[in-house]
Amino acid sequence: MFESKSLGSPPEVIAWFNERFERRYPSTTPESAALVDRICAAARAENRAAAAHLVAIGELFTLRLSRCGETEQWAVDTEAAVAAEVAAALRISQGLAASRLRYARAMREQLPQVAEVFKAGDIDLRLFQTITYRVDLITDREVLAAVDAELAVKVGRWPSMTRSRLAGKIDKIVAKADVDAVRRRKERQAEREIGFQDYVEGGLSEIRGSLFTVDARALEKALDALAATVCEHDPRSREQRRADAMGALAARADRLGCRCGQPDCVAGGRPAASPVVIHVIAEQATVDGTGDAPGSLVEADGLVPPELIAELARSARLVSLVHPADAPPEPGYVPSKALADFVRCRDLTCRWPGCDRPALDCDIDHTIPRGDGGVTHPSNLKCYCRTHHLVKTFWGWRDQQLPDGTVILTSPSGQTYVTTPGSSLLFPRLCAPTGDLSAPQQRDDDRSGDRTAMMPRRRRTRDQHRAARIAAERSQNRKARQARRAAIDAVWFPKLAAGIDPDDPPPF
Repeated sequence: MFESKSLGSPPEVIAWFNERFERRYPSTTPESAALVDRICAAARAENRAAAAHLVAIGELFTLRLSRCGETEQWAVDTEAAVAAEVAAALRISQGLAASRLRYARAMREQLPQVAEVFKAGDIDLRLFQTITYRVDLITDREVLAAVDAELAVKVGRWPSMTRSRLAGKIDKIVAKADVDAVRRRKERQAEREIGFQDYVEGGLSEIRGSLFTVDARALEKALDALAATVCEHDPRSREQRRADAMGALAARADRLGCRCGQPDCVAGGRPAASPVVIHVIAEQATVDGTGDAPGSLVEADGLVPPELIAELARSARLVSLVHPADAPPEPGYVPSKALADFVRCRDLTCRWPGCDRPALDCDIDHTIPRGDGGVTHPSNLKCYCRTHHLVKTFWGWRDQQLPDGTVILTSPSGQTYVTTPGSSLLFPRLCAPTGDLSAPQQRDDDRSGDRTAMMPRRRRTRDQHRAARIAAERSQNRKARQARRAAIDAVWFPKLAAGIDPDDPPPF
């Protein structure tokens, strides 16, 4: 139907149509233009702030590196120590802090010209991250500088695109400069079920899916156990052994075949992988099926619904967790199983600010070391993952522990961070005070004289590991490209011999 309206003279008709058009397609107004300008200014400010954030992390790394130049072989080198410091300051995980440090170093060492565009606010963090990853396989410094210069000119002019399209744009520039440095993109399948995706090349398949957290952790531990049954000379990486362990698990094997090739390999004499154990904490009422409080996975600090707790309790081995209350210190250095179980269940995760490594994967650390008069007592014990345990011991950190498990951590720069036990929300009774110790003060030295001798060593430095990874991926790219070239030649050489020009239109 059409709207009926009585119109007068032509100027009135024009005004009426202008009003109708303005309602559907509003013209530019000073108010809307100002709002758009504010949006753009805020976005640029956000980009500049993200760049300044990474610049500061990079400068902190440079400062620490200038004072600790002999740590390349350390298990916790300068990069890991700075990541721990950033993680504590921002309350983020060690992995996320390490990732930000890698981008900070890329701004200084790999992409200084793109970094200037980033610092000006012309590109955002997502685009800089994508560029950094896509150019990471370029090894020639002059080629990398040329790609950096070309990207710095072009990236600010690119419209907003999906990450995949951005990767394609960057890959074209990389391919022109160094074809073996182009990253191979992999299609992944992410459905709420177990799915299998076969790759066209390489004879590989990908498994994606969703599981209950309990089952996922059990599967992860089973793969770790199988991967550990080979000898130390097995040439595969841990990730490759875990992938191969999935096949061994499907074949119901109790160990993974070692590939060291040595006639005297000791892997055959090692015990088979032990059965998988998952640890869950729950209130007694929940275990009995009469409570509605969720349980918690010690392995993952994840919630387990009360109905699942009651179901698991029917077949699980149940162990009572006893609060030590005012128990005296234990005589030995290594805590008893009962005390260790209490500390892990109280803490649930590593106690470093921002770290969520499960307590069962952590060391139990004496807050005041035994050598300084510290005792093996719940008020002096807490969980640190191996990385943060070494950072605390060798990188100038100091910590203090309260009877309720609260940890007060002080960085080498003097910042103070406080963490509470992970069980404080679900199981506050585990955080009841365990006794106030009149312990001696910690020493003020930083053990600098013992650092080189006591710090565990890497088999190869971080730079050596990165160089080997890049060389391996470049080699795979080169072999794949040569294989495609050989397949094309196998098709066209017979036709060329027969006088068929590949550029002729069909049917030739």
